[in-house]
Amino acid sequence: MSITFLIIIITCAVSILAFNRENMKEDLLFWPYNISQKGQFYRFITNGVLHADAMHLIFNMVSFYSFGMALENYLFKALFGELSRAMLAILYVTAIIAAVIPDYIKYKDKSYYRSLGASGAVSAIVFAAITIQPNMPIQFFFIPFKIPGFVFGICFLILSASLAKKGGGNIGHSAHFWGSVYGVLFTYLAAKLISGVDLAVYFYTSVFK
Repeated sequence: MSITFLIIIITCAVSILAFNRENMKEDLLFWPYNISQKGQFYRFITNGVLHADAMHLIFNMVSFYSFGMALENYLFKALFGELSRAMLAILYVTAIIAAVIPDYIKYKDKSYYRSLGASGAVSAIVFAAITIQPNMPIQFFFIPFKIPGFVFGICFLILSASLAKKGGGNIGHSAHFWGSVYGVLFTYLAAKLISGVDLAVYFYTSVFK
């Protein structure tokens, strides 16, 4: 089975179950204080299979499907060959953790802060694709026209940083930013170490030449 489909099935199943089960949601969401004080380290992972509502879930999974399938079947396959599925799974799972580490450091002594969602991991997947193919045309629901991937990436990072600074709600906006950064770093280093490909050179020639 496709890794992309498997992740979507698991995420949708858990998220839908938790929509009307507040106790379940409380037990699984990202809660830095409880991780720090009670050793509930599983929350670094389980927060990624929860969503605030149906629209949050749909947006994340549609975005993940679009870019996850592109990575699994084409972009990662070109870079890593038979390892493409494993690399996608490793990127997604580790991105869930990496995206919330800054918030853990910032809020580990503050009991009020909680967040949830796969947005950090999805952002990592989107930016992994952009790192490999910076000029890929991207069009989201709120953009009426297609723009180059690297332009979207810059705008997304600025917006995510702004929303993270503003704060509010239980959707981890800073996870969008750090997930994106992690996706770029993971893809660049993996391509360099495993395949001997320097994506920085490819990015430069694609964008500036």
